[in-house]
Amino acid sequence: MAEALGPETRADVLIVGGGMVGLTLAAALGEAGLDVVLVDRADPRRLLDAAFDGRTSAIAHGSKRALEAIGLWPLLAPDAEPILDIRVSDGASPLFLHYDHREVGDAPLGYIIENRAIRRALFLRAGGLDSVTLKAPMTIAGLETTAGAVGAALGDGTHVRAALVVGADGPRSWLRRQAGIALAEWRYRQTGIVCTMAHERPHRGIAHERFLPAGPFAVLPMTDDESVAPGTLGRFRSSIVWTEREDLAPAMLALDDDAFSEELAERFGDHYGQVRVAGPRWSYPLALHHAESYIAPRLALVGDAAHLIHPIAGQGLNLGLRDVAALAEALVDAARLGLDIGAPDVLARYQRWRRFDNTVLIAATDGLNRLFSNDVPAVRLARDLGLGAVNRVPPLKRFFMRHAMGVVGDLPRLLRGEAL
Repeated sequence: MAEALGPETRADVLIVGGGMVGLTLAAALGEAGLDVVLVDRADPRRLLDAAFDGRTSAIAHGSKRALEAIGLWPLLAPDAEPILDIRVSDGASPLFLHYDHREVGDAPLGYIIENRAIRRALFLRAGGLDSVTLKAPMTIAGLETTAGAVGAALGDGTHVRAALVVGADGPRSWLRRQAGIALAEWRYRQTGIVCTMAHERPHRGIAHERFLPAGPFAVLPMTDDESVAPGTLGRFRSSIVWTEREDLAPAMLALDDDAFSEELAERFGDHYGQVRVAGPRWSYPLALHHAESYIAPRLALVGDAAHLIHPIAGQGLNLGLRDVAALAEALVDAARLGLDIGAPDVLARYQRWRRFDNTVLIAATDGLNRLFSNDVPAVRLARDLGLGAVNRVPPLKRFFMRHAMGVVGDLPRLLRGEAL
């Protein structure tokens, strides 16, 4: 455990934010032997409630390797649905792009897991490590950075002193604002609608991405609901990530279940037979932002605190997990050499490692959304021909597949499946 000295607790790293990225970083660092204190203002019981978040996350193959390396994957595997194929289409166009996992090996392209299941596994894993102290619900009353350490006053009157503070506190990061780090940001005129769709036929591990004028409409394979009898509508499930114009989204969300299910069927067709919305619906405004710096004196930003992207490619959490892998490696390597883990050169290594990759993907997702979220005939023809061309060039298609799997580039050890 972190060393408690009266009202002060000393640790190597203080993490602010107990979402999926913050908890994964705590587990990775704790597994490697660093003392970690994680503070989050939310009550964990609320985060695990089914009504809190109906979203799922795509876990790329490289991210799965990292989760295996920190001992988390066995807790996630029962709730993980493999993605075996991805089919990308432009509305009703006959031209499409088909990714088949067998073209790049035996491993699935990724997995779809409910966010609630990810959080549950993370609390079990991080909470079971002696070197990790979870303090939630808890607020930070004040933060002081000196040349040698960071000191935080917590809402219960205790203090934490650490070599480094990590901001994993989401898009509206308090730590980012405290450090005076500016954002490049803009809002899309789109709303993300998320729900679970029950369907008559099995999905067979296929993820669909349909580009419609309002934005992408994704149908992502989920595990079967074993509580529903075989042959009953509701046993086979997929997660819907529906991008809609922000002015139309409220009307869609206000529909009753029958009318909403008809809208799902109109957009997806009869590929899975009869379809019906299952359970609540959630919505959130879509935006993009990128911090001008991921680091400041004794501070590092990870996940949505550093970057927020459009969900068009399902890469949001994967970017955060790559941040975790790079930052954890930089910190652990420095600690093993007896160096100050909060020193500027250690943090600069993390920023160099991650900023280019994140910038490229931010630009790619933004460009795809702008390219496909319109119905201009000439543009539609050009993009349809592009989809068809990529589908007929196996080397190019395999490159895109491996990139989506998160297995290209200068990978940290965790993303290669190696322990820190």
